Amino acid sequence: MNTIVRILILLACIPAWMACRSTNGLTLNVNEPAPIWMPPHLKKVGIIGRTQPSDQTRAIDKVDQVLSIEGTRLDKEGARESIRGLAADLEKNNRFLSVKQLDKPELTGPGMDVFPAPLAWETVAQICQENQLDALFVLEFFDTNSKINYSAIPITINGPLGVKVPAVEHQATMLTSIKTGWRIYDPQNKVIIDQHPMSRQMTSVGKGINPVAAATALLERKEAVKQTSYQIGQVYASSLLPYQIRVWREYYVRGTDSFKVGKRRAQTGNWAGAAELWERETQHPKNKVAGRACYNMAISSEINGNLDQAIEWAGRSYTDYKNRLALRYLNVLKQRKAHVQEIERRQAADSQQ
Repeated sequence: MNTIVRILILLACIPAWMACRSTNGLTLNVNEPAPIWMPPHLKKVGIIGRTQPSDQTRAIDKVDQVLSIEGTRLDKEGARESIRGLAADLEKNNRFLSVKQLDKPELTGPGMDVFPAPLAWETVAQICQENQLDALFVLEFFDTNSKINYSAIPITINGPLGVKVPAVEHQATMLTSIKTGWRIYDPQNKVIIDQHPMSRQMTSVGKGINPVAAATALLERKEAVKQTSYQIGQVYASSLLPYQIRVWREYYVRGTDSFKVGKRRAQTGNWAGAAELWERETQHPKNKVAGRACYNMAISSEINGNLDQAIEWAGRSYTDYKNRLALRYLNVLKQRKAHVQEIERRQAADSQQ
């Protein structure tokens, strides 16, 4: 009983605690540079799979297919879908002049979920020269691995004349993991721009009145594997693009009446009106109030897209008024500015080509 009373008291205190907080929160979108940067001279790219088992690994691959309950064509079709997904989304990226899917030559790989040794630069250069390419995307490996479990669950079914009779429902559950590995080759500079493994897991469940019926329901797994493989290619293509993330910021809502009014203006989207009040308080005789006002002006500047001004206000809040929250925020702003500069540098490099 005492525990329940404590919980009720705590819940009752939460609204009062929220009302007494000195800060309020907001979220905003910020731009981040692409995880993978392609040098601007790489305009024509090709994609090829290296998933054909070599003579040395062919026997191992056959054993792996049996142990993993794989169809003989599942890996091959999954790899093809992953390449298609990558190509489809690369074609949407306007920085590339052309994107080619290559079937020849057939490149051999380990046949399992490990990166092989990189392709010889002579091989990369020859493929690129024959197909008029600047860079080569290679699916270095593609491997599916499945585990299946059977269970029998007692149930009741409607029998003759509506009488419930006991029966057994058979359930087959299959966990399939898909593992891929990608490399991007720049033959001109003989540099591997990126090497990235990716994996996904999917679960398929089949039910039936006998084991055969339960297993038959798992036949849709093949299409699911192909769909997931296509998505893997799309995800890898997205790593070449800048992206947005949602970030959390806090601003002060207590200190003077201006902060209270500023809070209400901010909550209605009138950030300019809130900033007007905060800027007045930057001249307040109390250091604590002035420091909070400078901090809020940094928030306002970031919302308006002026990072230099935001850094200036946050720095003033910390150095002049010892606002500790401003120091953490200052470091965040500097990191964000570095990311923006990297995006601008890449865009400038691309525009010069």
